[in-house]
Amino acid sequence: MRNKVILVVVDGLGWQAGHDGMGYLQGLCEAGLASLHQLRCELPSLSRPLYECILTGVPPIASGVVHNDVVRLSTEQSIFSLARAAGLRTAAAAYHWISELYNRAPYDAVRDRLTDDASLPIQHGLFYHLDHYPDDHLYIDGELLRRRHDPDFLLIHPMGVDDAGHRFGGDSMEYRNAARYHDKLLSQYLPQWLAEDYQVLVTSDHGMNADRSHGGVLPEERLVPLYLLGSRFCHDSTARVRQVELCGLMASLLGIAHDKPDNPAVLRQPD
Repeated sequence: MRNKVILVVVDGLGWQAGHDGMGYLQGLCEAGLASLHQLRCELPSLSRPLYECILTGVPPIASGVVHNDVVRLSTEQSIFSLARAAGLRTAAAAYHWISELYNRAPYDAVRDRLTDDASLPIQHGLFYHLDHYPDDHLYIDGELLRRRHDPDFLLIHPMGVDDAGHRFGGDSMEYRNAARYHDKLLSQYLPQWLAEDYQVLVTSDHGMNADRSHGGVLPEERLVPLYLLGSRFCHDSTARVRQVELCGLMASLLGIAHDKPDNPAVLRQPD
């Protein structure tokens, strides 16, 4: 079965803020329309290595993308390359490191910020390069791509929570309120996405510590939420999910043959 998939990676959103502050998403869970799972991110708990992990299913130690200054194209099969090879449409409203990993490196804002190129793994892109790029603008970018290009796979990747964490720390009201703001933004778009039968994953790359950073093994750095929403999910919150399984799970939802780690336990079994 082939489904359209939206992946929302709320950069820097730790488990506690994602659990406690996202009342709309938790309400969907209580209504049986979503499930929340706790993930432990791979190491090091840094952004670029974990973008690669989420989007390829390969942990940083194996991918070689082990810090944020590894500026090169990915050498792994990503969800973008798998989808494009299967004849599907791809799009991303995301931080420019995503463009560097899967389209062209290094990023050239004039060339790459607005991307429409059917030959690239990310065929349609609206990329940004400032950490304080407004999250509400980013969701508008993602929705514009969805409506204009009707992608089979869409990545939406806002940076505001991570930016708040780096400025104020993971145990700050600013950080927690940034998470609550994302819950509000998602409440504006999710009803339409679900009504159109998209399968939606909302997760994060890593969390944030009280020192305004991340990269190590502290629980507040490694534990992140995963919300699963859509008709294909069984919404069993007891199912255990690993970060390296997300790429394979999304490929399965898209109906793509793959050899990635997967997790069919979270999917609804055919009647």
